[in-house]
Amino acid sequence: MKTGMNRIVGSHDLVWVVLDSLRHDVAGREMAVGGTPHLAALFPDGWEKRHSPASFTYPAHQAFFAGFLPTPADPAADQERLFAARFAGSASTGPGTCVFQGPDVVGGLARRGYHTLCLGGVGFFNGKTPLSRVLPGYFAESHWSPATGVTARTSTETQFALAARRLAEIPREQRVFLFINVSAIHRPNRHHVRGKRADDLESHAAALRYVDSCFPILTAALRRRGPAQLLVFSDHGTLYGEDGFHGHRVGHPDVYTVPFAATILAPD
Repeated sequence: MKTGMNRIVGSHDLVWVVLDSLRHDVAGREMAVGGTPHLAALFPDGWEKRHSPASFTYPAHQAFFAGFLPTPADPAADQERLFAARFAGSASTGPGTCVFQGPDVVGGLARRGYHTLCLGGVGFFNGKTPLSRVLPGYFAESHWSPATGVTARTSTETQFALAARRLAEIPREQRVFLFINVSAIHRPNRHHVRGKRADDLESHAAALRYVDSCFPILTAALRRRGPAQLLVFSDHGTLYGEDGFHGHRVGHPDVYTVPFAATILAPD
């Protein structure tokens, strides 16, 4: 979806949902076979293949919050960014880019009147250490609990229900930038397949199907408030033995290749 952000910022809620660790190949297969019907309804053109700016959560999110969302994998595709923090020599900003004078998008949106709200998932958002307070520290309001973390079987339902509650509590005339780091697909994900003892591509896909089943909670809450731009994407993939690697934080194609999709949600 190509939309000039300067026509969106100020009139729409802005929502970024990062499906932490989701691989592009798994996302594409699940959508093709009907495993993610709610995401398919939101994004009828399917997932766009993109490249993440980093191989694990912390640097990827630092890049996102500076305006460097995953880059189209097709070199012929339009590379103009949706958001940018102003700096000299940027080749990827254009007339449709919403450019902020400050160092990050979150603060830039706050200065334009947005309430910035973070719902954390993986450990980099738990606020327990100085490092894990950096990313949620960009936001005026942030939430994390063990119930939204990587070991919680119902983490996404908990996150989206909290998002729905907070969106209902914030006056409709107050624009919101909502950021959700979805933890369910991140390892460990074996608890999404009964009896499975080790994480693998099967449990990765099962976790994605679980996340998909929760999306109506979030989208219904967004539609009740008014128009919203929704971006759903991954920060990196993860490996289950490919070429001898496990996890992420390595320069492997299945780590750097991520799904991305965008849509505008109209009000009810």
